[in-house]
Amino acid sequence: MDPFSHSVRLNDGHLMPTLGFGTYAPDHSKAGEATKVAIDVGFHHIDAAFFYQNEEEVGKAIREKIADGTVKREDIFYTTKLWTTFFRPELIRPALERSLKKLQLDYVDLFIIHNPLAMKSGEELLPKDASGNIIFDTLDLRDTWDICSALEKCKDAGLAKSIGKPTCNQVSGMSRLPQPEQTLEFCKSKDIVLVVYSALGSQRDPNWMDPDSPYLLEEPTLKSIAKKHNRSPGQVALRYQLQPGVVGLAKSFSEKRIKENFQVFDLELTPEDMQAIDGLNRNFRYEGRPDFRNRYETGASL
Repeated sequence: MDPFSHSVRLNDGHLMPTLGFGTYAPDHSKAGEATKVAIDVGFHHIDAAFFYQNEEEVGKAIREKIADGTVKREDIFYTTKLWTTFFRPELIRPALERSLKKLQLDYVDLFIIHNPLAMKSGEELLPKDASGNIIFDTLDLRDTWDICSALEKCKDAGLAKSIGKPTCNQVSGMSRLPQPEQTLEFCKSKDIVLVVYSALGSQRDPNWMDPDSPYLLEEPTLKSIAKKHNRSPGQVALRYQLQPGVVGLAKSFSEKRIKENFQVFDLELTPEDMQAIDGLNRNFRYEGRPDFRNRYETGASL
């Protein structure tokens, strides 16, 4: 199977598979095993991050699937992310090199900024003050150019094939389902690929989701459309994201669901299906830590 048979072309010429496998997991060992299953199923787009603290396991899984002949390195599109404690130009290349060392790979296919909120530089992933509040950093907007320049140097050095917003913009995909149409249209107008994470919501992960919040895949509308097509609500949610030309990232550590999530390319939702799902938008975020979300809502700048 052509690893890029279902893909979009980034504005720098590289191909990105339209369906990606998310690797975040509190249990690092699960990420490695699930990545191997995902590659066996047919996933060639692996989305990871330094912040997940499991790049050793994910990298080992990729190398094992290369070693056993399942894939070649060039068949894998691997994304990693610059964590927010490294938002100083002099820290950016060392941060990427640290990820590459963990992965034991020579390059990543995409290097993006994980979150636009700068935190205090240092070794702590979530630096906090004595009261337990996250310590944010303040960057002059003029420094943004230096950060972009540092990312470009990583690309020039061959450490990353593509970088950040010049090629793609990764956003939350399940804000009570639809992504605002304006976001997609803006990205299309600038030849930027829109990528959505949490394409299935954050399920029941207490680290990222209020346990009292509604569960996306139990939405009656999704269940009804899934029944009509003899599919699962998760497949309908994924196809809803992919059909307009958005790249979707799905995470699961169940072999059955990983296989199920990949079986969406032969599903075609009708205009009525799409409109019904559009109607689910209730301005609600299915994922997002409250401390980060509150920071967004205050409109705080970098």
